[in-house]
Amino acid sequence: MCHLFAHQPQRDYESQTRSLRIGGHCTSIRLEMSFWDTLEEIAAKEGMSLAKFLTTLHDEVLDHHGEVNNFASLLRCSCLIYRSRNAVAVPEFHRNEAPILDAAE
Repeated sequence: MCHLFAHQPQRDYESQTRSLRIGGHCTSIRLEMSFWDTLEEIAAKEGMSLAKFLTTLHDEVLDHHGEVNNFASLLRCSCLIYRSRNAVAVPEFHRNEAPILDAAE
């Protein structure tokens, strides 16, 4: 089981801080690259730039809840929701699998 998690590319969990303007205010958000990649994918699907998508999401949350608590966590959860709805089968790794035999054996 740990093979699936331990062997993922390090780039995916390296974090990056990006600066953007939301509601006329400059802010910065620090997320892991895997989340930035997913947000860019969502934005592209919506036909928006990443900055426009983040601003739109922020504004919609503000309209719905009256405030936006922990926007970075909201973005991570949004990515998880998006990925779960677009999930593909991931091969399972088993510790006790029989070795693959060579045809000559």
